[in-house]
Amino acid sequence: MQNPPGLPSIAVTWLVCRLRGTKLIIDWHNYGYTIMALTHGQKHPIVRVAKWYEKFFGRFSSHNLCVTTAMREDLLKNWKITATTLYDKPPLLFKETPLECQHKLFMRMAKVYPQFQANSEPGSEDVELTAFTQRRGSTGAVRPAGKRPALLLSSTSWTEDEDFSILLKALEDYEDFVNGGESLPDLVCVITGKGPQKEYYTKMIDSKSFKHIKICTPWLEAEDYPRLLGSADLGVCLHKSSSGLDLPMKVVDMFGCCLPVCAIHFQCLHELVKHDENGLIFQDSKELATQLKSLLSDFPSGEGKLDLFRRNLRSSGQQRWEENWDQTVLPLLTANNR
Repeated sequence: MQNPPGLPSIAVTWLVCRLRGTKLIIDWHNYGYTIMALTHGQKHPIVRVAKWYEKFFGRFSSHNLCVTTAMREDLLKNWKITATTLYDKPPLLFKETPLECQHKLFMRMAKVYPQFQANSEPGSEDVELTAFTQRRGSTGAVRPAGKRPALLLSSTSWTEDEDFSILLKALEDYEDFVNGGESLPDLVCVITGKGPQKEYYTKMIDSKSFKHIKICTPWLEAEDYPRLLGSADLGVCLHKSSSGLDLPMKVVDMFGCCLPVCAIHFQCLHELVKHDENGLIFQDSKELATQLKSLLSDFPSGEGKLDLFRRNLRSSGQQRWEENWDQTVLPLLTANNR
């Protein structure tokens, strides 16, 4: 079973395993009580009970998996639970999107979201234009649109552990860079997902009056999300782990698509994002704005640091979910059955 959620499922699952004579393996993705503490505070009675519950019943498992080395060390040090690190890996559907597929996706999205529409009319009737691509009907050939904007992508559940005001402030600074004469591309910033704070941030976004930046907050079909990731130029992650011990799955998926990332710093992020190798780590909105300026200053030349990060991701020989499972978990299961 995966934890969280573990209240009351850890105890219930353990009881069922006892009755059936099977073994319980807990896959620790975070501590549930730390997520509750975001809303109620660390000292709230229900948070204290939840912490005791996870610690007490977590020890009843036959084996444990966790998503970072930092969490493995924390489980052992504070709860006397021995675990095996199983890093999240992207499934095979997360990959770079071919240019022709990008165009088809952008054409469909342009019908719903004006941010994907071309800024000018095509010069010929047999040309299809989006903000990012163009297709000539006579040949069917697709190529990037001239002077296209950069596609910035972030995904979120719109919860307390992600402060999107940081991104909005960084975008304001980026707009100031452009207005001040810096040679930078316009941006289309796509923030995908649903969640409790979406309305709050949507109102904040609507209050902005950008000239060089467009923002949209779509909810994508499951098959379109990896396609959009594979079409983007840069990812942004604002996830700050409630425990400081888990890693953002969204960055795992972005890396599967060879998409470089700017990610906000927290305790164990270095286990996934290698600063100046596959992305950049920032502390605040000012640093993020500076990173956007640096990474996009050569856009879309193919020769800048952004493209270096993408090449590094392509050559890294990333492991996929199935291979990772067979290598790490399967030996544990077969050993337990001997």
